[in-house]
Amino acid sequence: MAEFRIETPRLVLRDWRGEDWPPFFAGTNTPAVMRWLGGVMDQAAEDGARERLEGYARTHGHTFWAVERKADRAILGFCGLKKCNQAGGPLGDFEIGWRLREDAWGQGFAREAAEAAMTAGFEHFGAPHIVALTVDGNAASWGLMRRLGMERRADLDFANADFDPVSGRIIVYSITRAQWDARSGRGG
Repeated sequence: MAEFRIETPRLVLRDWRGEDWPPFFAGTNTPAVMRWLGGVMDQAAEDGARERLEGYARTHGHTFWAVERKADRAILGFCGLKKCNQAGGPLGDFEIGWRLREDAWGQGFAREAAEAAMTAGFEHFGAPHIVALTVDGNAASWGLMRRLGMERRADLDFANADFDPVSGRIIVYSITRAQWDARSGRGG
């Protein structure tokens, strides 16, 4: 099977390779990056995350892909699509997610990658809508969701302490294909 690959002006979103994992975890399994994602992972949790991400690609043909910066081929993190499987959440819906290392924050990489992933979700994978999950405290994440044209869906929020044990709640944003097309100037 050919490697899945999306190119943007500065990034490549692609299937994972064995050599991607050490720099991915070194850059993203840090207190700052993992603050709203359940905290720093031990080796067993890293191994489980890798298995899940590779499994999504095998099962669904999409995953949270490796994000590679074109300029130096550095692995900045991940961004992509999976089927929502968070306990209590909108199970089976297309879910977009991203996680970038701290030195890549504030440079527009997450938005560039997320826009490419959403376009793939709607145009390549036929998603009717895409959801994104975060917590109230993660303003950077829900801020990007808003900039992507996603709407807050409080009716889909659910109790789950995986990301934020203090609030015990995950909040949901969503965008439909028609909303994405209108936002992207493609019509409806």
